Amino acid sequence: MGTVKAVVMEKTGDTIELAVKSFPEPGLEPGAVLLKTLYSEVCGTDVHLLKGQLAGVPYPIIPGHINVGAIEKVNGTVCDLEGRPFQIGDEVVFLDVHETCHSCWYCLVAKASTRCPNRKVYGVTYSADEGLLGGWSEKIYLKPGVKILRLPVELSAKDFIAGGCGAPTALHAVERAEIGLNDSVVVQGSGPVGLFAAVFAMLRGAGQVIVVDPAPVRLAVAESVGVDQTICEHTASARIGRVLAYTGGRGADVTIEASGHPGAVVEGLSMTRDNGTYSIVGQYTDGGDITINPHLHINKKHIDIRGVWGIDYSHFYKCVQLMARYKDRFNWEKMISKFYSLDEVAAAIEDVQGCKVFKAVIAPGT
Repeated sequence: MGTVKAVVMEKTGDTIELAVKSFPEPGLEPGAVLLKTLYSEVCGTDVHLLKGQLAGVPYPIIPGHINVGAIEKVNGTVCDLEGRPFQIGDEVVFLDVHETCHSCWYCLVAKASTRCPNRKVYGVTYSADEGLLGGWSEKIYLKPGVKILRLPVELSAKDFIAGGCGAPTALHAVERAEIGLNDSVVVQGSGPVGLFAAVFAMLRGAGQVIVVDPAPVRLAVAESVGVDQTICEHTASARIGRVLAYTGGRGADVTIEASGHPGAVVEGLSMTRDNGTYSIVGQYTDGGDITINPHLHINKKHIDIRGVWGIDYSHFYKCVQLMARYKDRFNWEKMISKFYSLDEVAAAIEDVQGCKVFKAVIAPGT
């Protein structure tokens, strides 16, 4: 048994810092898998983790919740959902959500497993004291029962990680929004979640997709995948005015909030037509309160507001299949802005926070 290098996010008092540490390579319990990490992502959630903005995080943690790796060791026979055994060397991805109980009220009655109180998330709600349970590490320990998916031959590891958690999260938001054929769709925010929401809206048959973001580097990516309009105005009134101009003065049939800014919610409601749908996926952390007029923004508009929380295996599975099918059309890998080593994680987080990159990827082997 050797040692494994990993990035740890540690909390001392109110201060959270990053450190590269060495861990012993773990032995495998029956049904467990050890991955050699090929790539892990840096997303907005990781920025929030470093700022201490998520409740219930058991610091110290090894971040990195969406990852791709090659199977290095398996204890026993572990199969995919088709019953095919995994082999050493297989390039795989895995659902970061684990330990969903499938026996509580939310799982069985509400059919909302993303609200299961027992669920854990790799890179977020597992402590580093529990093992190599995050992707900012040379190796990842997959507990028995983790939902593993072999990458289709059409989809490379780089293609997959370009989507990261943003792609399946966006797919969930688009499903919740129930976009119809020829609908006009506005997406607020053109980070990975917003960009993939725009992509999946197009694939679902939207007639017009409009992306709103203040960062030109992000809008350039949106334009490259073929959205119909981009808006980079710096005042809410100007942004709303542009949306109304593109939608016959009515507003969008569907608006998807993927910005993460609480103030975007009132603005998004104003961009959505009467009797339209507003899907909110970007408010993953408590960014504070906003002032809203229930009469003008909700009741009088007869609007349907739908929150979106996390993903389940169906979103993850469908996302991988869609990315494989449409790889040639969208060239996912080109969305990666830069690769970073484990020693460069702090710079990666700074670049993501400052919107200097569209997609930052950790490559532990570099």
